[in-house]
Amino acid sequence: MIEVLLMRTSLSGLAPGLASRPAAATLLAIAVAAVGLGPAASPAAAATIPAGAGSYSDSRPAGTSGPTTNTGAPVTPKLTTAARDKPVPTNDWWSSLAYQRYGDNPYSTPMYGHPLTYQATASGLEVGYPTTPAIVGDGRQYEYAHKADLTVGLSGLNSPDTKADAWSDWTVTPYWADGSRTFRATIGHGMPFVYAKGSGGDARITTASTPTVFSDDGNVLGITVAGHHYALFAPTGSDWNVSGTAITAGLGGKDYFSLAVLPSTDALATYRKYAFSFVTGSQVAWQSTGSTVKATYSLTTEAKEGTERGTLQALYRHQWLHTTDALTPYTYVSPRGTMKVRESASFTTSQKNNGVVPALPASSGVDKARLAGYLNEVANASDPFSGAADTYWTGKALGRLAQLVPVADQIGETATRDKLLGLMKGRLQEWFTAGGASEFSYDKDWKTLTGYPASYGSDTELNDHHFHYSYYVYAAAIIAQYDQAWAADSAWGTMVKHLIRDTANPSRTDSAYPFLRGFDVYAGHSWASGHQGFAAGNNQESSSESINLSAGLVLWGAATSDNNLRDLGSFLLTTESEAITQYWFDASQQVFPASFGHDTVGMVWGSGGAYSTWWTANPEEIHGINVLPVTGGSLHLAREKAAIKRNIAEMERENGGPAQEWRDLLWQFESLSDPAAAKAKWDGVNGNYEPEQGESKAHTYHWINTLNTVGAPDMTVSGDLPTSAVFSKDGTRTYTAHNHGSTARTVTFSDGRTLSVPARSTATSTGPGGSNPDPEEPGPSTGNTFRLKTGGVLTTATTDPAGADTVASADGVNRDGTPYRPTVYEVKKVNGKVASGAATAFRLRVDAGTKVGLAPQVRVSYDLTGDGTFDRAETFRYFATDPVNGWEEYTQASGAQATTGSLGELKNGTVRLEVWNALGNGTSQVQTGTDAAVLKIPYV
Repeated sequence: MIEVLLMRTSLSGLAPGLASRPAAATLLAIAVAAVGLGPAASPAAAATIPAGAGSYSDSRPAGTSGPTTNTGAPVTPKLTTAARDKPVPTNDWWSSLAYQRYGDNPYSTPMYGHPLTYQATASGLEVGYPTTPAIVGDGRQYEYAHKADLTVGLSGLNSPDTKADAWSDWTVTPYWADGSRTFRATIGHGMPFVYAKGSGGDARITTASTPTVFSDDGNVLGITVAGHHYALFAPTGSDWNVSGTAITAGLGGKDYFSLAVLPSTDALATYRKYAFSFVTGSQVAWQSTGSTVKATYSLTTEAKEGTERGTLQALYRHQWLHTTDALTPYTYVSPRGTMKVRESASFTTSQKNNGVVPALPASSGVDKARLAGYLNEVANASDPFSGAADTYWTGKALGRLAQLVPVADQIGETATRDKLLGLMKGRLQEWFTAGGASEFSYDKDWKTLTGYPASYGSDTELNDHHFHYSYYVYAAAIIAQYDQAWAADSAWGTMVKHLIRDTANPSRTDSAYPFLRGFDVYAGHSWASGHQGFAAGNNQESSSESINLSAGLVLWGAATSDNNLRDLGSFLLTTESEAITQYWFDASQQVFPASFGHDTVGMVWGSGGAYSTWWTANPEEIHGINVLPVTGGSLHLAREKAAIKRNIAEMERENGGPAQEWRDLLWQFESLSDPAAAKAKWDGVNGNYEPEQGESKAHTYHWINTLNTVGAPDMTVSGDLPTSAVFSKDGTRTYTAHNHGSTARTVTFSDGRTLSVPARSTATSTGPGGSNPDPEEPGPSTGNTFRLKTGGVLTTATTDPAGADTVASADGVNRDGTPYRPTVYEVKKVNGKVASGAATAFRLRVDAGTKVGLAPQVRVSYDLTGDGTFDRAETFRYFATDPVNGWEEYTQASGAQATTGSLGELKNGTVRLEVWNALGNGTSQVQTGTDAAVLKIPYV
């Protein structure tokens, strides 16, 4: 299918080996080479560079290649002098500007910014707005292919090439120069504008057909070309001249002009307002707080005329589904469904954190003896790595072993666990030491770390680094969970961090690796091709292997106490999860064209999507490529259970029956929505099958039988620890979390449930959905558990209506520790004896609305005899709220700040809860009348 597309568009050359890859091969997918983490100097001149206990080389092994053109000639980044020393983010939507894959095309291949598409040519930048999909490849691919409506440049411009001059998180500025003229155009995802700067000639727009002028107001011209409406903006005092398909304007000594694609002709006035507010950069900022991941997408602008600094942005579906920011009525068509326009330079998204667990929880549904037998088959195999030599297949083997370590530990098979860990350490250390049969080599031109032996163009095309290295990072994270010394920077942790920095670098100032090389923060997912040298733009096949890297970051960050890296993993996983849901699985059935007869795609392209893989048309692999590897990071797929069922049904229709080749992967996938159906298929073969090459019978048996016992993942509930998850079956929820830390901690779930997790351990509990029968934590009202009731009352009654009370402002003064105009709740005539080992516990829902910097605080006081004197007071640390509408959980897990007095027997005593704002200058609210607004006292 893809080959047909490339031939039709006169582009040749699949990544080496991809088209002929055997159907039995497990997975390749074309990946994005991500970037770096942490500080790092450029490699020294020595051939071997130490990295903790490991090392890498600064020259490729003999007989190997680095990035090349399609003819095999070495290639270096195509950058201007200003950008020459900046690490270039290959594997992006615009990478062909910097990577000249085809020797006869020194400009670019089509670039899909959405809603606009672009292609650099000698005379400037082609701009298109494809709005009608085409179905190609026997109906297996849909595309909104680039077709130029117009070309923007300067009169007479004839540049020998186009270079990348500047870039930011989702914008890029290509550069043209022909000796007499220079031209730059800033473009980006979600940008309806093209911001142009030039010298040596007049502004020139060449249209693909004779335009229709619908508005002419001197320096502002409205035209329609091929049914699409554009506005052209020259400096004030200039005038556009239309002559056939040529439109020109003198710049009057200025060097700027712009154009915009309009959603309708009546939008011209709105767009005109921002014509000279030129975008100069883009940046995302993410934050993982409790069970929520937030991201703010911001553009920086420069006012070329006047003082306006705002702009217009078109949000993708995965973004506007998760923002409460105001949007305009304007929309655009795109291969990702409808884009909605925001009139602002920034917007914020908020999503539930999709947790990652090292293993599914222990359950009664697993026969330990049978599982131990399956584990021994892997651990005692004559070659546990199945002959793997290159980065990809070695990674797959490491991933298979890594999944079994916590499973072996869970059932007490410690000797098997340690043998598996030893195998993983040995193989990783071979790769992490330069000079042997396998090693990593740094390329100073492309600022990337490549593993040799390489595979699937990871060396010559910079493909797939995030796919390959995801397995290494994930395996290292599992090792770190059991052996922190191995993961120390002085040991092997530095080499792990180099792989992270190459594939998912959170730093924008690292001179050795680029920021998030392959993860497209605005598109919401990674890209696989290092050169983006296709008519259809860039592509990504195995979205699940990209998720594998994010899950590895969560686990590695948690295991090494690097919360910044852990939270990066949460941001990447949560963001890409929604992109996968919408753009690979079309879960909402609002993205794929009606004429495209499939419920899923194997590959997403800049121009659309394809029901295919790089190496086979086998439906099992088309569907399975976006499932493997199945890990504790795969639980996010359960968010859309109906989409999983449609996916499996289509696979079986296309396949002519149930899966055979990749049956284990697809059973595990099905178990995320229907565990009983998956178990029936497992039971039907009773272990008599050949596992997919990254899988094992041990892992599949444990996975399917565990989910059949505890239920499918319940994605309506999330924990405030990224390494937690919830499952639900027949009205009972199972809560699990792994605490990598050195001290015990309490995990609070969004349904109010709390779970105490010892240090470096996994904990699990069960209970009815939404309730909490754990005697150590507050649940529904009982004799020692009280609901907050509007009117200042604590009550054991459960029939009062839900409500909310206002918590007064701190009036801009720090009130930490001292109640200030508190909202007070009391219960009198309480009798009880102190419960041994118990402590005060509470669960409140608070909301600051959109107010910034507020922090509610709680004090619980005990008057033991009801005489008006409080004998015991416990003040808890305040809880910093976010400025986004929606309830947040505040519990005793914040910790005690101060305690006075002692507890004793309550005899007609009084219990009081006070809540006030310790910080800020605004009011907030506290919920009342529900089981999420309770106080539990340590009495029986």
